[in-house]
Amino acid sequence: MGLAALLSVLTVLAACAPPVSVVRIDPQKMQRSLNASAVTSDRLSETSRTLLRRRDLLTLFDRDPSAAITALQARLATGQADRRDLFALAEASYLIGKRGGGRSWFLASAVYAFAYLFPEQGAPLPDPFDPTLRQAASLYERGLTAAFVTADGTLGLHSGRYTLPFGILDLVLDQGSLRWGDAELTDFAPAGNLRVRGIQNIHRLPGLGAPVAAGIRTFPGTRGFQVTRHVRVPATVLMVVPDARAAIVSGIVHGVLLVHTFFDSRTVTIDGHTVALEYRLTASLALALQESNVWAREYRGFLFGNLLSELPSQLVALQPHRVGRIPVVLVHGTASSVGRWSDMVNDLLADPEINDHFEFWLFSYATGVPIPYSALLLRHSLEEAFARLRTPIADPALGQTVVIGHSQGGLLAKMLVIDPGSRLWDGISSRPIEDLRMSPTSRALIRAALFVRPLPEIRRVVFIATPHRGSYIAARPISQLIGRLVRLPVDLAVVGSELLANNVDEPTFDVRRGWLGSIYGMTPGSSFLRALASVPVVAGVAVNSIVPTLGNGPLAQRTDGVVSYASAHIEPVESELVVHSGHSTQGTPTTIDEVRRILVHHLKLVGLAPPSRTNAPYGSTGRPMPVVNDAIVTAAKAVPTSSLRPGTLASIPP
Repeated sequence: MGLAALLSVLTVLAACAPPVSVVRIDPQKMQRSLNASAVTSDRLSETSRTLLRRRDLLTLFDRDPSAAITALQARLATGQADRRDLFALAEASYLIGKRGGGRSWFLASAVYAFAYLFPEQGAPLPDPFDPTLRQAASLYERGLTAAFVTADGTLGLHSGRYTLPFGILDLVLDQGSLRWGDAELTDFAPAGNLRVRGIQNIHRLPGLGAPVAAGIRTFPGTRGFQVTRHVRVPATVLMVVPDARAAIVSGIVHGVLLVHTFFDSRTVTIDGHTVALEYRLTASLALALQESNVWAREYRGFLFGNLLSELPSQLVALQPHRVGRIPVVLVHGTASSVGRWSDMVNDLLADPEINDHFEFWLFSYATGVPIPYSALLLRHSLEEAFARLRTPIADPALGQTVVIGHSQGGLLAKMLVIDPGSRLWDGISSRPIEDLRMSPTSRALIRAALFVRPLPEIRRVVFIATPHRGSYIAARPISQLIGRLVRLPVDLAVVGSELLANNVDEPTFDVRRGWLGSIYGMTPGSSFLRALASVPVVAGVAVNSIVPTLGNGPLAQRTDGVVSYASAHIEPVESELVVHSGHSTQGTPTTIDEVRRILVHHLKLVGLAPPSRTNAPYGSTGRPMPVVNDAIVTAAKAVPTSSLRPGTLASIPP
């Protein structure tokens, strides 16, 4: 080769790219690349690909994934594998499952991930700063979910023998963990893939487990105060595998399935380590609201007074009562429903201090009927609830109940904490009730509704946008017309007809103006409203007020679009907060923060210690929920493998 030709070749070679180089890319793209895994994409994470490459198995995996996993699994038996191998096995198994491998591969992924997260006795846990720790928890969650999901989209949790790519898995479902108060958890909807709309803040508690929104099964025909049948309980499913690594090597894996709920367990103890549990609080709440479709009853509930009488109870709880938790009763406003509290309940339940010390009860009522009648139903519902929940040694928390009322609901709340004597009746009638001609039943109903006494269990009321002196919207002709369309409950209609037929000389009663409806009761200047406004809340009950207003003019001239500040303002109160908001202020962050402040302040004054989360909910079997104890694990191992066949059920032996 001539000198010129040689120089030409060297010049070409020098122009070629070097064997190692770097390229600057967008940081977001770089972060997505670092976080990519089989959970978020259709390929392995770079961590697993690096491990397979170092084991000289990456090419084999791309050609024959199961053969590569078999080779990697063999390293476990010889003791050559380390924790990184377990992670790669978990991710590779999940990817095969996604590609059509089926349940056995998803279960294998969850078992491998558990072995990675909880190594053999004495070995340290994974470094919390290692990104594969969160990825392994996600593989565990997605593997469990995909392994048990059924055709209808729920998780079918059963004891049984399941096939694994490397052996068998004998699982026992802990039936005791399905008990929740007096109900049973059922219908486990995976919550990890639920996108929520319509609720402002999305609350997710990261941790271990497959999060679900569980339904409940109650005794048919049960009436009276109870956990709402439309609840979706934030729960998580755990599969605990004792001595997971050794079990994988042997090919015979024993495990136990348990269900924990957000209201009872935030953590579990596994192999002596305290581990947070994964919950999707907002997703569970949103699914419950969607399924119950409470908004469909808002306007019908205003017009038809008997509509809600078909419910098993108009007062429901979001969880079983636990001794030591203070009830917070939420009462909605006119043409509204319990769904309007969703943002507030969502944020408050996610607050550990609130959730540890309080529980939420929701009251539904036909908002077009007279305010005293609705308040009477609320009173009877609370009295029944307190009587049902009272333990042999009185629960101090029940005696510190807080009632929060929005708009008309605030007027109902006030009716629970006053001692008016005959003032309410005197405000609407010039004659004593004894002088009116009516049946004993009707007279008794009026007495119960208007001659009220304060409920001793209620120690605080919070008024939100409450029309103590009426709503100017209620005075408009269209509102008055709509008020006349309300169909009254039968017993109340009888009272009205008797008053008209037998007491024509009593000028106060004029049902042509909607005298018997809530619209008249909230009309400024109505005789009932003037009488109620003149009666103070009894001593010993704390009062807080939240008043929304719009605009920036003088406070005395502002309104929230429905109620004026002058109407909502009352004295004396422990506190009054004016917030910039329209009338429906329950979801306003400032309003929610103020309710939280009030509840924390109430808690400090009361001085109750938080109920222990190791106690079972009131009325349940008494089984401690938060600890995966050795007895359960031992019982899982003790079940004869011959009794565990695919599709069969088996309980943990006593």
